[in-house]
Amino acid sequence: MSPWGSLKDRDLQAIEDMDRPDCDLQRLDRSYARFPVVNRLLSGWHRTYRDRFRPVLAGSGTASVLDIGCGGGDVARSLAKWAAKDGFALEVTAIDPDERAYNFATRAPAVEGVTYRRAHSAELVAEGSSFDIVLSNHMLHHLDAEQLAGVLQDSEVLSRRLALHNDLKRSNIAYLLFAAGFWPLGVGSFICGDGLVSIKRSFTSAELQTAAPGGWRVDRNGPWHNLLVYEHAGNGSWT
Repeated sequence: MSPWGSLKDRDLQAIEDMDRPDCDLQRLDRSYARFPVVNRLLSGWHRTYRDRFRPVLAGSGTASVLDIGCGGGDVARSLAKWAAKDGFALEVTAIDPDERAYNFATRAPAVEGVTYRRAHSAELVAEGSSFDIVLSNHMLHHLDAEQLAGVLQDSEVLSRRLALHNDLKRSNIAYLLFAAGFWPLGVGSFICGDGLVSIKRSFTSAELQTAAPGGWRVDRNGPWHNLLVYEHAGNGSWT
């Protein structure tokens, strides 16, 4: 099947190799280790930090953050480092239910303010936890409709101010450019193959807005990503 034909609709039958319980652990760890490169080049988190995190940090000096489905934890570590460089403090709790992700994240060099837990967002809701900001990166396309609804509901409950779910935006050009530009990172890892599957599974902006409940909006986050945003009433816009 050509990539052009396969991208008309979301391909929910495609499964990323990283999600398979019997995937090669060495390739998995190499994938986690290379995620910082992918996220630095594509995911726009520094822009999101600058536009949405830094203004509130300028007022309070600190904020608590929950990173849902953190994988290897690189986004959590980057956010904490950027805040520290600006003289602020982010207390980031990074969670993932996958033991393999948790093990990799906890082996990474420690970053002040970042802690990891092997947990689902629903567990933190049951505990009565709350955070200023709830976020995820490249997670939504992994979820079925019921799981998506659950995570978004959890995000509303867990966030006091803002929830931000950053995910890939499906398009033919994104698929072809990723295949052409990121194949070297796929050598010995799942980066390239799983990245293409991720694009196949991801939403267009219109699809994501339709899938999200009321109160959520889809913002553009660069050319390749959607940012699904929920702001609690009375907190105003940070942008």
